[in-house]
Amino acid sequence: MIECSVCHSKIAPPASKSISRAYDKHRTFVSSKTRFLNVILVAGDCLLVGFQPILVYMSKVDGGFKYSPISVNFLIEVAKVIFAIVMLLFQSRHKKVGEKSLLSVSALVQAARNNVLLAVPALLYAINNYLKFIMQLYFNPATVKMLSNLKVLVIAILLKIIMKRKFSILQWEALALLLIGISINQLRSLPEGASSFGLPVATGAYLYTLIFVAVPSLASVFNEYALKSQFESSIYHQNLFLYGYGAMFNFLAILGIAIFKGPSSLDILQGHSKATMLLICNNAAQGILSSFFFKYADTILKKYSSTIATIFTGIASAVLFGHTLTINFVLGISVVIISMHQFFSSYSKVKDEQRSGNFKMVESIDSQRSRDASFPNMTDVSENASHHVNEEKGPLLPV
Repeated sequence: MIECSVCHSKIAPPASKSISRAYDKHRTFVSSKTRFLNVILVAGDCLLVGFQPILVYMSKVDGGFKYSPISVNFLIEVAKVIFAIVMLLFQSRHKKVGEKSLLSVSALVQAARNNVLLAVPALLYAINNYLKFIMQLYFNPATVKMLSNLKVLVIAILLKIIMKRKFSILQWEALALLLIGISINQLRSLPEGASSFGLPVATGAYLYTLIFVAVPSLASVFNEYALKSQFESSIYHQNLFLYGYGAMFNFLAILGIAIFKGPSSLDILQGHSKATMLLICNNAAQGILSSFFFKYADTILKKYSSTIATIFTGIASAVLFGHTLTINFVLGISVVIISMHQFFSSYSKVKDEQRSGNFKMVESIDSQRSRDASFPNMTDVSENASHHVNEEKGPLLPV
């Protein structure tokens, strides 16, 4: 409780948990280095996310995949685990005197205990990475990218429920604009009469979109929750276990397929090409970059940066594969850009953030007043001393 030293009224400070404190610390006090990091994260994410559907589309042969998508996901997780180990080795070599090595047994055991929650997003990501390939079989790259942007609204709702995040009315309106922009792009985006898995196109599209949006949204929110709840842990420790769990889940899936299809499916390099190798590198880099988003920025910024990548995906898809950029796509992207500007505008700032700043200011003023009450005012001391001297010496004659 914050108590005023004048009226002695008590005000309850805003609720703060370790996760929200970690988020608020990096949201409220934004230094130039943090802004630069955000710019680098957004630029890198736009490039990597924009290329992903293109590479998946290029890896298809006769409308299908000659390789197992699960094997690609397994190799991606292995690549990210190797990166985390290399970074931990680099940090261990450059540690200060007296610091414990991040690769020591005790440090690894402690990190494993603290970050066991990362198994949840790892499982969800394993499912989501497989869904990405399924979506590419029935939608063109630009459409897949726009459908994935539906995650933003679901993520906002999950952040409000799980992490107690607050959004202003303008920010909710911005998210509504985002949905409108996506809907505009989806109008007549699928050929009439087409079908998938024997279902009408409309039914199939709704089913795939529902799963494709819900699973990664849960994964992103749980990932941010797990990373921020152990904010003092090394991000490379957290990446090591997150990607390690992911590799384990994908390997179990490979073993399950081998049981039903035979030992030949254990050949994880079967059917791979240069496009799939580029896809593995691209997705590995994207996953590593995402962990920095979730720990040092936030999920909403990550998803909006992925929205910007839609422009790159649409243009590249038109240039490389001859897909038509419709007026719906142009109008939809325009609405999405307006939505993004409104969401991050200073006018959309939540009022509770300003109240929190006022609480801190009141607390600071009260503490200053307490210090002032503990020590006499130097001006009063000087005047009292001068008055005492004058009384002893008598009245001073004017000069």
